[in-house]
Amino acid sequence: MTILLNKPVTPCLKTLTKYLSQVNESGWYTNFGPLHQELTYKLEEYLSVKNLLLVNNGTIALHVAYRALNVKNAICTPFSYAATASSLAWEKIPTTFVDIDSNSFNLSPKLIEKKIKSTPSIDSIVATHVYGNPCDVDEFSKLQRQYNLKIIFDGAHAFKVDCGKKSISSYGDASTLSFHATKVFHTIEGGAIIFRKKENFERANKIINFGLEPNGKIRKVGINAKLNEYQCAVGLTLLDSIDNILSHRVELFNLYKIHLSDYVQFPIWHESASYNGAYFPIILENEENKKRIKKALQNSGIPSREYFSPSLNKIFNPNDECPISEDISSRVLCLPIHFYLTTNQVLKIVDVIKKEKQ
Repeated sequence: MTILLNKPVTPCLKTLTKYLSQVNESGWYTNFGPLHQELTYKLEEYLSVKNLLLVNNGTIALHVAYRALNVKNAICTPFSYAATASSLAWEKIPTTFVDIDSNSFNLSPKLIEKKIKSTPSIDSIVATHVYGNPCDVDEFSKLQRQYNLKIIFDGAHAFKVDCGKKSISSYGDASTLSFHATKVFHTIEGGAIIFRKKENFERANKIINFGLEPNGKIRKVGINAKLNEYQCAVGLTLLDSIDNILSHRVELFNLYKIHLSDYVQFPIWHESASYNGAYFPIILENEENKKRIKKALQNSGIPSREYFSPSLNKIFNPNDECPISEDISSRVLCLPIHFYLTTNQVLKIVDVIKKEKQ
């Protein structure tokens, strides 16, 4: 069996067809239809959150969050997927990149505070829970209170991750999710924003529908960012099996860790957080070793990904120095992990790395 880096979960056609038949019978294909409302309710219940707004992709979720919260000047992580930073650039929001913590690979609260003290115009922080590993949310909350900041968490990797007894998606003024086909839960394309405050949710709800007020008038600029009924049908279908999906991914994640702990480094996980098996990153000693491992895997028919590379500050603001992020970006590889990957395939991947490291 071919080893794939990732493989989207296929919805059960029997269940999916039932939902699609409902859509066809009602003739309500988009614009906050019945399946949209059902998926919203079920996700809020499953994730233990309130004020969840479905949107048509994870990148637009960030755009809408910035607009709803009126972000003016932001600190952003340099170690994330490009969308985290490109969404700020697209909105023409002045952005400063601050370096990451060398253990978690998330934004460093200490370095954020230092930057805020020297740049008082900063009003917001955009931080990614990298690989699903939660940021130090308690320290972020302290910063928010002390400096009156808005906090947006990019939670694209963190579906169903809990921190203590709370969903990681419940932290921040807004927390975004991606439901892209490659994520642990998907609607083919799609996403969501979870807002702390109801008024921000209501503002965003107008933004994603062209800025329309309940009376049909437009007072502020909006966009079309609604999730359609067919994609909601996919989400509802996959929710039926999401616990099995997550359980298997976590099993594979733990299997990798057990067998590779003496050979490579991993991010240090938040001590109070759960896992969802979204990614399995390994850190090699240097860039040369990374290239060597990647080639050895490739020669065995095993794909890997330099995720994330390069460090985003190098693309969007080269004047911002982020040496830790730049270093980690040069040494990171993400190994295959998905619902269809088998334990035997993981062991094969492990063996290739072990042999190359010996």
